[in-house]
Amino acid sequence: MNPHVFRSLLKRVMLAASCATTFSCLAVPSWAADPVETILKVGEAKTNAAVKSQKKIDKLANETDALLQQYKTVNKQIDGLNVYNSRLQKQLDDQLQRLNDLDNSIAQVTVIQRQITPLTLRMIEGLEQFVKLDVPFLQEERQERIQFLKDNINRSDLTTAEKFRQVLEAYKIENEFGRKIESYEGKVDIDGAEREVKFLRVGRIALLYQTKDTQISGAWDQQNRRWVQLDNNEYRSTIQKSLRIARKQAAIDVLKLPVAAPEAVL
Repeated sequence: MNPHVFRSLLKRVMLAASCATTFSCLAVPSWAADPVETILKVGEAKTNAAVKSQKKIDKLANETDALLQQYKTVNKQIDGLNVYNSRLQKQLDDQLQRLNDLDNSIAQVTVIQRQITPLTLRMIEGLEQFVKLDVPFLQEERQERIQFLKDNINRSDLTTAEKFRQVLEAYKIENEFGRKIESYEGKVDIDGAEREVKFLRVGRIALLYQTKDTQISGAWDQQNRRWVQLDNNEYRSTIQKSLRIARKQAAIDVLKLPVAAPEAVL
């Protein structure tokens, strides 16, 4: 073989081998690249899954926190309602007891009414008898009050309670008469003739009169139930001053008046 031809053929073989080696170094086979890519993708998927799981955990933790707070709030409300219900139950028990008492009272109303009416009648009769036997002051006014009570006792438009209240009011008025000093005008039979006089009442212990011309003075004798004339020289000025005191025209003072001696109670 020609040496020049051999050299040329050797160069071509070496150049082909060199190109093959270079190509083999630059081109990575597909079977070597697939596992790395797979590993990276698996890692990324796990990371994404972990993030999603953490978000779910955080959300569940927040929801659990909110539910716990709500549970505590509801528990406090329940405790408050228990206390409130307990107090309401006590009030209810008390009201039931009151209702029971009212039922018992209502059941006895008829019996009480039957007892009050006769009592009211006896009280009116007793008051009338008392006025007749009492010192004869304001006779007309007191008799009218008693007649008023008698007329009302048969009225159907008045309740038994109202009739009884009116009788008690009359007793109260009579009781007040014994505590006050009073002056009023009226008439008295003096020596067979009626005279205009000024009366002076000192509770129930003294009832006196003095004519308007101040010339005659007298007093009621409760024991003998009649009027007696007084020594005008002795009592004239005293009675005049007492009348002014009763009318609140003079200051209260110690006065000498004819008063009946107290009777002994046997």
